[in-house]
This record gives sequence, structure tokens and C-alpha cells, in this order.
Amino acid sequence: MKFNLKSDEDDERPVFITGNFNKWDPRDAAFEMAAAGDKLYSIEIADEKLPENIEYKFTRGGWENVEIDRFGNITPNRKANKSDGKTDDIVERWRVNWGPFKKEFFPMVEIISEKFFIPQLNKTRKIWALLPYNYNQTDKSYPVLYLHDAQNLFNEGSAYGNWEIDKKMSILAEYGRGDVIIIAIENGSDDRIKEYVLDYNSITENAEGKKYIRFLADTLKPYVDSVYRTKPEREFTGIGGSSLGGLISIYSGFLYPEVYSKLMIFSPSLWVNPENNFPQMNFKNPYNIKVYMYGGEQEGSQMTERIELFEQTMEGWEDSHSLQFDFKISINPEGKHQEFYWSQEFPRAMEWLYYDTTEDPKELAKKAELIRNETSEI
Repeated sequence: MKFNLKSDEDDERPVFITGNFNKWDPRDAAFEMAAAGDKLYSIEIADEKLPENIEYKFTRGGWENVEIDRFGNITPNRKANKSDGKTDDIVERWRVNWGPFKKEFFPMVEIISEKFFIPQLNKTRKIWALLPYNYNQTDKSYPVLYLHDAQNLFNEGSAYGNWEIDKKMSILAEYGRGDVIIIAIENGSDDRIKEYVLDYNSITENAEGKKYIRFLADTLKPYVDSVYRTKPEREFTGIGGSSLGGLISIYSGFLYPEVYSKLMIFSPSLWVNPENNFPQMNFKNPYNIKVYMYGGEQEGSQMTERIELFEQTMEGWEDSHSLQFDFKISINPEGKHQEFYWSQEFPRAMEWLYYDTTEDPKELAKKAELIRNETSEI
């Protein structure tokens, strides 16, 4: 069957077709379309690879670059019958790096405290909560993700840019994927390295990572669970960060597997511990831990090799420790050690850690619309 496409926009990015014939993989190299003229693309797909009733969409290489209508809205899935033999479609606009973002889906941002006391460190820290956009219109309880380096997560003015998690959560909410509370913890500025490292004197003297980890699990989490409608159980609780923030998230998950079941690890500073001899504890009952790990091939310091070695080491521990790992490794050939790339990866990591579904994205949008209609009546 032949699929023909005309794009109304000038765009040099490659075009892919995705649908119920490739598990809705938005950047499947086997389904990249060929240029067929000015703003024209086509692809022939063998009939044996297609179901009788076909549903499909076009992307520029990911859901962050999917087709949209001229108003920036999600488009319905396209439909065809294999017996048609050919389709001719037009795309009006494309998303660009997840945009445009709709303010009605932005999370509610609250400052938990300008100076939240950390008894383990005898310091204070600014901490934010990002609540689902409809938090006050429901009585639901929500999973929670704790993220480090809050200065670089959503606030404008960061010297290195930011993850734009407020914008990214609005996109996820538009697809019915925004039901997560995010707790953002400011780093300690000059003390950041000390607080994100356990005990490596070659990197920093008087490391305070163990104290910081205890603060998160023993002080901050109980407080958050008492103030917000959370699902406090480990299966609904995650922790994450980038660089040294990714490293301290690994330590947090390994030292407190009874607290965290989800780890979002972006470009971790694994060079600090090249032997991967992380502290482990054996428990009577095994713990399942989901690990989403991202790295860029342009980061240097053997980033991707260290990530692969880390995965192999952890999988080798499954038989000797009471742990069971579920890994998702994402490597970006163009990725650098920068907030921009972590920002692009964030929605994918959120979806895998907290939803992990191959469900049709248009159906997700329909469900989200039903939920919005229900909550608007409360």
C-alpha cells in the first residue's frame, strides 16, 4: 500500500509514518518516508505488515514533532482500509520540540517553603511543588516524582537554560499523562557537589550525600505526603536528576528501595564511581526498580559506554541481591550535556516510568478530554 503526504510547511526534518502497524513508534527508521518533490513525501508498505483497518499519524521523528492542525491542536488518527491501496494526506502544521504549549494545561506551581529546614544538614532550602492543572477540581491522589536542581527545571533565568518541566507537563496533560505531582528541590549552590556525592574525597571533602538522601526520604517525603494528596507507596514514588543529580538519584534508589521504585537518570556522573560498586542492601522481599536512563553521544567522558556498563552490572546483581531491574536506555546520537536535551527527554521518561503503555495516542487524548469535562463540573 502506498501512502502519499503533502506538508503545508517548509521543514527539513525527516517524515515518518506510525500507527497500529508498528506499535505507534513515532521514529521507526523502517517507516521513514521518502521525499517525492517539494513538500511531498511517500512510502510503500508491504500489505503483510498492515492490518485490514489501518490507523496512522505522521511525525517529524517523535511525538514532540507530531502533526497538528493549523490551530495547534491534536489531530484525529487517520484511518484507511488496506484494500484502498493508496492514501493521499495533507499535514497543516507540525509540533516543534513539543510546542506549542497550552496554558490551560500548565501545572499549578506552589512554593512549599522558601527556607525548608534540613535537620540532617542544618541548612534550609527552597522547594517547589508542581501540581496537576486540575488538582483543585478533583479529590484524586497522585504519584510523586522528586527532582533535584530545581533552579534548572522550570524557572526562567537559569544560566544553562532549563528543562521546562511546566511546559512539558502541559503537553503530557493534554494527552492524559499529567497526573503526577513533582517536587523540585533547589540545589545547595556552592555545596551542590558535597550534597550530591556520598564519600569520594577525590571529588570533594566532607561529602554530605548520605545526609541529603536521608533528608529526602525521612523528612521531606513524609511532609509532602501529609500536605498533598499523594499515593505514598513506593510503587508510586520516583526520584530523578541529571549529571550529579542523576548520580545521587541512583544512590537514593539503592539505599531506600522501600521508598522509591522509579529512577529518572539523565546523563549521570558515573565517572565518579567507575567500578559501579554502589551501596546495596539485601532485603527479605525483593524490590522491583524501574530505571529510565538517558545519555548523549556528544557528552564525552564515555557517557554511553558507562551507561551500558552500569546496566550490565545491575542486571548481574539481580541474582545476588534482592532487586529486580526494569531498564529503559535512551541514547541520543546528537545529545550534549545540556538542559535542552534533558528537557526533550523528560516527557518520554515520564510516560515510561509512570504509564508505560502502547495505547493509541488519540485514545489517550479522548480519555483526557472526558476527565477534563468531568472535573470542570465539580
